[in-house]
Amino acid sequence: MTDTKAIFITGGGSGIGRAVAQRFADQGWRVGLADVHAKAIEETKALLPEGCATAHVMDVRDVAAWEEELAAFVEASGGRLDVLFNNAGIALGGPLCETGIDDIERIIAINFTGVVLGARIGYQYLEKTPGSCLLNTSSAAGLYGTSGAAIYSATKFAVRGLTEALDGEWREAGIKVRSLMPSFIDTPLLDQTVTGSNENVRERVKAAGLEFTPLEEVADKAWEAVHGDAVHTVVGKTARRLKFAARWMPGSIRKQMRRGL
Repeated sequence: MTDTKAIFITGGGSGIGRAVAQRFADQGWRVGLADVHAKAIEETKALLPEGCATAHVMDVRDVAAWEEELAAFVEASGGRLDVLFNNAGIALGGPLCETGIDDIERIIAINFTGVVLGARIGYQYLEKTPGSCLLNTSSAAGLYGTSGAAIYSATKFAVRGLTEALDGEWREAGIKVRSLMPSFIDTPLLDQTVTGSNENVRERVKAAGLEFTPLEEVADKAWEAVHGDAVHTVVGKTARRLKFAARWMPGSIRKQMRRGL
């Protein structure tokens, strides 16, 4: 096994995945960039030090793709998988009763089933790498059910629960399991149109007077999560306020969610 540490990132073509790739590459890590968009992967790869990254075009819903691409990355990394970053996800907003069944199935499959597949298939490599970590992207929407984004919120609660369960289950194998719980980040996810509206998520966030957390802060928190002891790492002012309110002011947050975002 080589000395160079290795991280495999789903959703590595943009947003949080790209920022985390840059953060870890700057620390001398080998990076596997996985995404459904080949062009986006190449754009991220161009931002990294030459020779440190490999490209993996894949859909996180595809079991065979997971098996093939993870095996290829671990071979390229000299047998290491120090971090598997389950980051790929999509956003979906709007009333549940107006949301198409196909959209519901798609967001569950990408945001949760894809994370489960990554964990299940990645375990064999994480187990063989001392001090390894499974890092999952949850969300501030996994702290309290988010009105107007019920299915998205539910998938992030599921990721949160999976993280907690595996943190206990995988302890004897020496694998840390962690989650990131960011608030609103200005990424392509916010360009999703809200069901039943002409607005996108970004416009709703701005109208509500909420802030966007810089991608660099998320990347720094990802580094801290991998190297720290907290199971969940909240990122951004909105996430920190929501965490506090969910614990200490549940009545207040309930009223807020009844009004919607």
